[in-house]
Amino acid sequence: MNHGKNLITVLGATGSIGVSTLDVVARHPDLFGVFALTAHRQVDKLFEQCLAHRPAYAVLERSEDALSLQSRLDSAGCCTEVLIGSAALAEVASAPEVDMVMAAIVGAAGLVPTLAAARAGKRVLLANKEALVMSGALFMHEVAASGAVLLPIDSEHNAIFQALPAGFQRGLHDSGVTRILLTASGGPFRRMPLETLAEVTPEMACAHPNWVMGRKISVDSATMMNKGLEVIEAHWLFGLPANGIEVVIHPQSVIHSMVSYADGSVIAQLGNPDMRTPIAHAMAYPHRIDAGVRALDLFEIARLDFERPDHDRFPCLALAYRALEEGGVAPAVLNAANEVAVGSFLDGALRFDRIPAVIADTLDAITPRAADSLELVFEADRKAREVAGGLVRGLGA
Repeated sequence: MNHGKNLITVLGATGSIGVSTLDVVARHPDLFGVFALTAHRQVDKLFEQCLAHRPAYAVLERSEDALSLQSRLDSAGCCTEVLIGSAALAEVASAPEVDMVMAAIVGAAGLVPTLAAARAGKRVLLANKEALVMSGALFMHEVAASGAVLLPIDSEHNAIFQALPAGFQRGLHDSGVTRILLTASGGPFRRMPLETLAEVTPEMACAHPNWVMGRKISVDSATMMNKGLEVIEAHWLFGLPANGIEVVIHPQSVIHSMVSYADGSVIAQLGNPDMRTPIAHAMAYPHRIDAGVRALDLFEIARLDFERPDHDRFPCLALAYRALEEGGVAPAVLNAANEVAVGSFLDGALRFDRIPAVIADTLDAITPRAADSLELVFEADRKAREVAGGLVRGLGA
């Protein structure tokens, strides 16, 4: 029934990126079909998505959820088969029928299925930062070995990809690129007095001024750890050192990022803040298709502002640069400690202003070592979560 279409597996279908991806799919039924949809525990939402898109497979983490979904789908006359667990995620990401994989599972849980897609030589639409943050060298090696096509979905990295010259993979220096300028909104607390950050609630942190995102990534945006993780990701995607990647606060979120060249040119990609733009770009690349996004009205925007990030206000950004410079397992430690700290904040067990302290102390506590295998990466991740959990209990709310 999907003859001639590009079949997609959406890892993390019920999250904001997954929902936006399926919106683009629905706009172009002649171009795309859905092979598999996966979710963590949002059974009701996944059920509705399966009815709308009729994938061959759906995947859930828990067997009780999978049994419930299968029963409901059978009753509704939907032939989707429901699979269970992490092995099934890797299976639907690497299946021979699949042309492209949207890697949108948040956190370390997305690493294994995303890596499976890369090893299988798929077009990998990378919305999961952690795949590159935790195991950048290993992941890029698999992409090169399999011939997979890696296309970034983060609005910033997608913007950079669009602003770079053709053939940039052969070396940015030879292409005249001098640096990458990653834009950041600055989040909801850009102007808040530092002494009041201790009073920030999860509801306040999740109220992003420009983007509609999940809770964890919204907190990361508020601390600017999200931008720090993007710096590490940009290093692996584009091959520039830490000092060639600069963060620029741009509150309007209209310029999604820029590339600076040796001749003095700076090329920027602009657009309304809507993730369907980079998603549609990557799905149809090298062609352009309608994403359902309103065209940018420069007269409505009227002005564009830029600021240097304040590391006293955003210490998480400095911690990310530190982890990138240290290399090895340090980025995996950074990511794990951040996940624990942010999760604890969202659960009411840690103050917002103590998130950076947990991450810094975890980096200090774990001995640097090379990230030569996934086993070493996961061991560093496990140890960092253990250390960070103890630090959270010591600091408390």
